[in-house]
Amino acid sequence: MKISFEEWKKNCQKSDNEARTNYLSWDEYFMEIAKLSARRSKDPNTQVGACIVSNDNRILSIGYNGAPNGLEDKDMPWGREGELIYTKYLYVCHAELNAILNFKGNTNELKNAKIYVDMFPCNECAKLIIQSGIKEVIYLSDKYEEKDAYIASKLLLRSCNVKYRKFE
Repeated sequence: MKISFEEWKKNCQKSDNEARTNYLSWDEYFMEIAKLSARRSKDPNTQVGACIVSNDNRILSIGYNGAPNGLEDKDMPWGREGELIYTKYLYVCHAELNAILNFKGNTNELKNAKIYVDMFPCNECAKLIIQSGIKEVIYLSDKYEEKDAYIASKLLLRSCNVKYRKFE
């Protein structure tokens, strides 16, 4: 059967042949991937995921918070209370760190990328984001916004021209 391009195009433009309109936006899609990644975390209290995306909406890398490579999850101090040395805070690798380290491409691809995260990045992750060349942070929660590490994070990001915005 022969069909002309014009005939094909006219047939495709029929009103009963339209694409659906209630699909996920790019922001929704990438934030859902960050949230899905967070579900891999073994942390009993806080699960955070990250998804790094290029300017042309390609996923470059993902990560979640967890124990450093070589430290068994069962040997990780997951607690939040008590002496600092016995809590998770000195040992856990944050989702942003893991997403940046999991990236296997040319580091130039991270330049001007975006990172989607469940939780606003701490000051240490902000430094990693800045150094990697990522230029935008899209976050879901800012529950620690009053803590010094997160205030410093915003100051660092702003002073280094990295945009950040709350996911709506």
